[in-house]
Amino acid sequence: MGILGWIVFGLIVGFVAKFLTPGRDPGGFIVTMIIGIVGALLGGFIGRAVGLYNENDPVGFVMAVIGAVILLLLYRLFTGGSRRRSIA
Repeated sequence: MGILGWIVFGLIVGFVAKFLTPGRDPGGFIVTMIIGIVGALLGGFIGRAVGLYNENDPVGFVMAVIGAVILLLLYRLFTGGSRRRSIA
């Protein structure tokens, strides 16, 4: 998959991750895409390393979304925490 394919895949995965984790997100379109791409890489790597599936299996999308949701929650935790401290 080329770089454009990873960007489109990451955008889709990031959108699905945001849909599955409702609430306010401190990031916008670019952050969604980056979280989706990194989540896809992380989830895909972990899923294949553990032996859950092979490369190009459709279940890889599920692992990519799980990775993106975890990264999105971590992103919210770290950026939300710093915002609360600056307001108080």
